[in-house]
Amino acid sequence: MIANTGIEVVISSFLGVFIAQFIKFIYFYIKNRKLNFKMFTITGGMPSSHSSFSMALTMNVGLVSGFSSVEFAIALGFAGVVMYDAAGLRRSAGKTAALLNKIVEDYYSEKDIKTSQEKLMEVLGHTPFEVLMGAFLGIFLACFVHFILFAG
Repeated sequence: MIANTGIEVVISSFLGVFIAQFIKFIYFYIKNRKLNFKMFTITGGMPSSHSSFSMALTMNVGLVSGFSSVEFAIALGFAGVVMYDAAGLRRSAGKTAALLNKIVEDYYSEKDIKTSQEKLMEVLGHTPFEVLMGAFLGIFLACFVHFILFAG
């Protein structure tokens, strides 16, 4: 394969997403002893697929274009925003959703009313540790793709 191309960056980035989601699926199965294919599409959980994607992209851009390139600086800024958002804003939104779900549940249970109210999605963001593990996964995958798959 030809090294130092854009396709190398794309492969490592999407590999980061798919492997992170697969790890979530396996983790859920081990913990609950049942298959849940929704784990391939959920946000939140361990590790962060957004962090894995953005850091795989960033690391591979650095390996391909150089760590002092403008492209690397842009990718690093993008990764920083993505990871900050995952551990900050989206995590807060998930906590807010959990609280609202509890309020609605308590309200309807006190009134003894059955409701088909759809619950808000609670697992939106990540703990800082989940973001860090996603970032490490992305860095590892970028190095694997660059030095092993595309070495030549």
